[in-house]
Amino acid sequence: MRGLFARFAGRGGGKALRRFAPLVVLIVLCVLIAIANPNFIEPRNLIRIANSAAVPLTLAMGMTFIILMGSIDLSVEGALSVSAMVLVMLAANDLNGNDYGWLAVLVAIAASVAIGLLNGLIQTMLRIPSFMATLGMWFIGLGISVYMLGGSAVRLSDASIRALSLERFLGFPLAVFVALAAFLLAVVIQYHTRLGRHIVAIGGGEDVAELSGVSLVRVRILAFGVAGFFFGVAGVLSAAQLGQSNAVIADGRLFAAVTAVVVGGTALTGGEGGVLNTLVGVLIVTVLANGMVLLGISPYVQQTVQGLLIIAAVALSLDRLRLKIVK
Repeated sequence: MRGLFARFAGRGGGKALRRFAPLVVLIVLCVLIAIANPNFIEPRNLIRIANSAAVPLTLAMGMTFIILMGSIDLSVEGALSVSAMVLVMLAANDLNGNDYGWLAVLVAIAASVAIGLLNGLIQTMLRIPSFMATLGMWFIGLGISVYMLGGSAVRLSDASIRALSLERFLGFPLAVFVALAAFLLAVVIQYHTRLGRHIVAIGGGEDVAELSGVSLVRVRILAFGVAGFFFGVAGVLSAAQLGQSNAVIADGRLFAAVTAVVVGGTALTGGEGGVLNTLVGVLIVTVLANGMVLLGISPYVQQTVQGLLIIAAVALSLDRLRLKIVK
């Protein structure tokens, strides 16, 4: 019996544990916080959690596809900054006379997609590791944004775009429904398109995927482009929520996105996990942050807890029985 249990825990059991552990953690976390502070389950606080999760969820959808390939995209903050900057500069604002309405939204998202495609081209054509290619684009995007904004905050005056944050449907801000739409789109891409299947295949093993007829270059470029799309949508939501664009609008967004993906159970080595896992990861991170605020925990302690969380999540997501080399 002991030998049978050991085989289960070492093979299928270990995999099942890694698959369902994030969901169990989320449930236990919600129960513990609700016991410690009943205000946690009040409708107003639940709406606050959903609104806080809107931007991280949208960002994490894009990051999930990159991590599924076994790569990393550090250009999150640069792409988000460019998207928010383009939106504010083209829509009605207090700096210039532009007033292109929702066309500004489309151009803002397109600008972020362009950054994503450029990431993919640099990484594949120049054969530069995704870490370094996207790190460079991170600083390029931030530099362009700060230069165009003149180093100051530019206010967004377009009421229809601001409505994404200010107007509500069923009690929730419209931004929450935009984030849910982004999530559903990510689900369709991963589970119902050839691109999604090829992304997972590359993460599972590039050599095998290539022998199976997968175009590594094309899939990588498209995956970074898809990630740029989600980063662009997140930039629009960020500008709508803040009512402006500034030099620090994207600060901390990279850490939040990567944390949510990893905490949700998507392996950094690629090929395992997905957007459903990331949804759970986003909720864990958002609920934990909200709960620590309700419990009056110091912001410095909150950062420590988040750091420990991501280390624990990475440790649980790795299959050390198959991992021969740690780089």
